[in-house]
This record gives sequence, structure tokens and C-alpha cells, in this order.
Amino acid sequence: MTPSFDMQASVLDHYGAPFRLASIARPVPQPGQVLVRIMASGVNPLDLKIRGGTAEHARHPLPAVLGLDMAGVVVEVGPGVSTFHVGDEVYGMTGGVGGVQGSLAEYAAVDASLLASKPSHFSMREAASLPLIFITAWEGLIDRAHVSAGQSVLVQGGSGGVGSMVIQIARAFGAVVFSTDAAERSHISRELGATSIDHERETVEDYVAIHTAGRGFDVVFDTVGGSRLDASFKAVARFGHVVSSLGWGTHALAPLSFRAASYSGVFTLLPLLTGEGKAHHGDILREASRLADAGMITPRLDPTEFTLGEVDEAHALIDQRRAQGKVVISIDSGRS
Repeated sequence: MTPSFDMQASVLDHYGAPFRLASIARPVPQPGQVLVRIMASGVNPLDLKIRGGTAEHARHPLPAVLGLDMAGVVVEVGPGVSTFHVGDEVYGMTGGVGGVQGSLAEYAAVDASLLASKPSHFSMREAASLPLIFITAWEGLIDRAHVSAGQSVLVQGGSGGVGSMVIQIARAFGAVVFSTDAAERSHISRELGATSIDHERETVEDYVAIHTAGRGFDVVFDTVGGSRLDASFKAVARFGHVVSSLGWGTHALAPLSFRAASYSGVFTLLPLLTGEGKAHHGDILREASRLADAGMITPRLDPTEFTLGEVDEAHALIDQRRAQGKVVISIDSGRS
């Protein structure tokens, strides 16, 4: 029988409250789980919404340990798990929603099907930055839109976390990529190999005419929602495909219908909330590792290294829009 140990965790007692560093019981892996010593926890804008209680689609009962993304080392294997062994370096989107413990702790008991081996050349911080944004990009671009070589792909908001992954995956599959960005962020998309479009200066009609001779883009991936999703319906080519990870508003579908185009929504949290599709997330992250090890995926990290006791500061950096890339919290305390 596994002895009982404590661990350090950043605990949220009430929505909108500061995090509290506390000593809580270390979890014990159940059948199908592995115990991971967490080395790094990626922070997403969604984490801030969950913390504030404003994400109705991602409620988490409190008090709780938040944190969706993680990377770490397997230290114990539960019954029925043969895919991972003690000492394996792994990463995944494993909790922080739906009542499942998140990654803002020294350890987590994780469903093994959600995990993949960490990219061999990535640091723990780089690996922890990937799961949510890569899975979202892959589900929309590959699972839904089936992007292929030679197609034109427009990313609404390519300089953001999900958008940057869409650009890199699309290019890895041989697509020609364009990205709408604010002027001050356009360099990010260009550095990733996309043609940047200033959506504040050019209308949809303008950039469709300039970049596709009026035909439209084969695939449009919207990461912004609202008016940018409406613009996507006008920018897609006939028989093309629009994908959105933020398609929550009320939109007119006529522009899409007149092009005989298709629309798909992406809800990345579904496996964590329902239990359905967990193994596919592990499969997607294995593809991420393959592309990363081939040099085709590069994460963009904010240089500030936060600790488990500085989660409030990490969230503030994102909330104040001062982050210069993905914010990652370093967890490992050096304890066995």
C-alpha cells in the first residue's frame, strides 16, 4: 500500500480570490492512472476565466487546484497501466476543470491516456506550454478541416497561442498560411512563416482580393470569435471550411451557406468534462512530439519564470496583456 505523503499546491478557495500556497495530501494513482511529479504548469487565458468563475463551460468546484497543462516525470504507475514507466518524461492537458485536480501542485494522479512522451529536445517549460493550444489547433485543422498540401489557410489571430500552433501545423502539412493580426503583433506570424494581414486597415474584401484573387481561403481558422468569425464566413472559398475555437456568439450563416462552405466548432475540454475522447488527446500530443522532434513546432515562451508561490503574478501578466509568449510556472521543488 502506498504511504501517505503531503505536497505543496496552489489552492483557490473562492472565485476571484488570490491563490493560497498550502500543504495538501499527495494523490495516489488509481487504475489507469500514473502519478506525475510536475515540473512545469502552462498558464492559459482560460485558466484566468476559470479562476474568476466566468467560464460557464469550464466550471470547477472550489476549493481546488487549477492548471490545465503540465509536464513532468512519472514517479508511480497505477494498476493496468503499461504505456508508461517510472522515470518517463510526459506532458498533457490533464485537469484543472470539472473537479479534476490541476497542475498547480507538486504531484498529480493523471489518466495515462491523456499523456504523451515529452518532445526529446524540449525543456519541461516548453512542453508544458503546448497541450491546450496544440490540441485545439490540431482538432480544428486536421480532425475537422483535413488540411492538405497546397491549400490556403487563413488564421484569425495567428499571433496568439492557438493561432501560432495553427500556423506551424498548417505549414508542416504543406499549406500556404496567412494570418490576421494587429500591426504591433504581426512580426510573430511572419516569424512563423505566415503572410501577415492587418485586419484593422484592410477589409475582408480587400485581403481576399489581394491574397486569393477573390477566390477566398480553403480553410479559415478563427481563434478570436465575434466579428472575426463573421469575417471568416466571408473570407472562406466555395466548398471551403471554417473552424472556430470561440464560436459562442450569434452569427449570420448566410455568407457561409452561399459559398457552400462548412463550419466546425472545437471544444478542447470535452474529454476532461465528459471522459469521452481522452485517448485521442494522447494521440494528438504524440503527433506534437513528432513534429517538435522534427523541428517543425517551436513554442514561444514568456521569459519570466514564476514559481508555485507566484501564480497570482503569472495570472496578472496575462490579464494585463504584458506576456511576451506563453506563461509557464516552474513547479519542481527538488523534493523526492
